[in-house]
Amino acid sequence: DMPLRVGVLQASSYRSGTTRGQLTINSEMMLNVAERDVLVIDDIFDTGHTLVEVVAKLQDLSPNSVKTAVLLRKHGRQEVEFAPDFVAFDIPNEFVVGYGLDYADQYRNLRYLAVMEPEDLASHCP
Repeated sequence: DMPLRVGVLQASSYRSGTTRGQLTINSEMMLNVAERDVLVIDDIFDTGHTLVEVVAKLQDLSPNSVKTAVLLRKHGRQEVEFAPDFVAFDIPNEFVVGYGLDYADQYRNLRYLAVMEPEDLASHCP
């Protein structure tokens, strides 16, 4: 048995559809991570800015270690020098929705991942 505690930290930089805005981090439900090993699990690694800032915030709280895991790593979009420790799937640079990922607060409830076609992104009013 390994003692495990789950905390929640919500971070987002997308405001409307695909437009990147200022990063907001809501850590109200986060546990005390001092002297603990932390695993950050993220849905998608796109530019990398969000995960880098979350890891920096956690490092300020004196954990033993911080590791990162992402469901999807999008190729061709990374803007920072950072590599997630664990990656489930590498995907091309396409806008994906479903399985928790949304576009303008829609499609998050799909039980699968789907690619939004560019014409759908352009014609859909968020």
